[in-house]
Amino acid sequence: MSIEMRFTKWGGKPHWHYPVVPLGTDRHGWWLGGAEGTLFQRGDEEPILRPHDYVMLVPDVGEWIATWHAASDTEIYVDVTTRPVRNGDIIEAVDLDLDVIRKRDGRVLLVDEDEFAEHQVLLGYPTEVIARARAAADDLVARVTAATEPFDRAGHDWLARFGASKNGS
Repeated sequence: MSIEMRFTKWGGKPHWHYPVVPLGTDRHGWWLGGAEGTLFQRGDEEPILRPHDYVMLVPDVGEWIATWHAASDTEIYVDVTTRPVRNGDIIEAVDLDLDVIRKRDGRVLLVDEDEFAEHQVLLGYPTEVIARARAAADDLVARVTAATEPFDRAGHDWLARFGASKNGS
């Protein structure tokens, strides 16, 4: 069974979309996996191949979606979004530009603040959306930096399970 992850920008403009497979749920939310070679496409641009395995968490609570990477200098990448919505075999969220990244060397970065500021005007983000996105980003920076779950072992454990399941273990 395949699920389609669909990100849009505010106002409905298509952003990233790609297939993932459901892995299971835990106290943090719904976990999904993607294999090396998965095709990612932004809008109607040419698709690109994901160069490594990854797992994603669609949280039960929160306005974000997190991705753990198997072989990248980025360990965790968290997109600040509107509340993700599951509708059958599709998960949708509006990407609100801000991203929290933990590099393999332990650095935690909040990125794309310039894009967030620009889109507040260009795309007309409502005041409450701006406030929620900023609060989510600040909370995520603190949680990812402190390595509180699910940003400690949970994602790595799901990634290991996904890799083992692909290898028949």
